[in-house]
Amino acid sequence: MLTEQVKATLKDAAHKLTGEKKRAFTAQVALDYFDGSARKTERALGWDRVSIQRGLDSLMTGVPYPDNYQARGRKKTEALLPHLEQDIRELVDGEAQTDPKFQTSFRYLKVSAQAVRDKLIVEKGYEDEALPCRQTLGDILNRLGYRLRKPSRSSP
Repeated sequence: MLTEQVKATLKDAAHKLTGEKKRAFTAQVALDYFDGSARKTERALGWDRVSIQRGLDSLMTGVPYPDNYQARGRKKTEALLPHLEQDIRELVDGEAQTDPKFQTSFRYLKVSAQAVRDKLIVEKGYEDEALPCRQTLGDILNRLGYRLRKPSRSSP
């Protein structure tokens, strides 16, 4: 069928492609050398059969398979805990103050992210394991328009 050198060349070419281009290439190889069979192509070259079949389907219909990169990765904490944003706002709005020089739209907090986390557990009933860490809560506060003031150190 195919020599090892040809197989190595095809594998190298496929390795350099991504997404729709890779699916189209593997599908074309399947059509040209393996009678359009994703299973035979998988067995001979070690490629993913599902990906080859998606490429074959795209070639036949003319409609590319949609890449769903947005669905990958970890979701933001606000999406996992939908009421967290509102609960944080309820806790810190009374303690926030605007920039005295009105140079920014941020509101400053005199409390730490750890204090906000502790209040969420005590006052809002969140479980310790369900809440994100202190650093993530600080990031959430920043996304909500709050800035944490660093405590000023008195000089000796």
